[in-house]
Amino acid sequence: MLRYLPVVILAMAAVPGKSQAPAPALSGTLETSVYSSPTGAFKIAVPVLPELGGKIRDTEHVVMFQDSFGIQISVGAFPQDATQRWELSTRGTKDYLIYFFGTFVMADFKRYCPQARIESAGFSPEYLDGALFSYILLPGGSMFGDQLAFGPPGSPPVAKRGNLVFVRNGFVFVVSTELAERVTEGSTYNKTPEEEDKILRKRLVDIVAKMQFTKPAPAK
Repeated sequence: MLRYLPVVILAMAAVPGKSQAPAPALSGTLETSVYSSPTGAFKIAVPVLPELGGKIRDTEHVVMFQDSFGIQISVGAFPQDATQRWELSTRGTKDYLIYFFGTFVMADFKRYCPQARIESAGFSPEYLDGALFSYILLPGGSMFGDQLAFGPPGSPPVAKRGNLVFVRNGFVFVVSTELAERVTEGSTYNKTPEEEDKILRKRLVDIVAKMQFTKPAPAK
């Protein structure tokens, strides 16, 4: 089973000061500001602009978009093998998505940030034929921590990421985005966890609205 770790690797490579090596060529394709995944599972209107420091990095199954002003989005599309199709058929959508997130996605976030934890989560049965929203906290795991370089010293900021997991056309999709202003606004930030969840949920839904899902051609 494919692991979610490439998302973390791609994101860390995009943090200023971490690695300034030239970005590798894309595995997917980019045409008139639309990114197409190499597996043919989806297309998405690119949500970042080069003029604002926008960057795109990808692997066969994950694409990451990030700019210098507060956008950090990753979209993973993982093909289900026979075992995963069986897990879905026996568990049902809700339990399967919870299982997938805990077993693969959250496990890799913990490898990247051992103190990562789920703050809240909820299942929406009607959205995308069943989708899991999960909001996690990552102490010291912000993609925007460099923007506090001239701020007061103290503990590393606690990042918050919204994650959306669903199944479409034989792929498990994992869409993830960080609530950048939780870090970049510093002491002036005053949103409640419930308000944060609402903001992240809307952003995740807006990302999916930019996506087109396609059924890959059958293997020959």
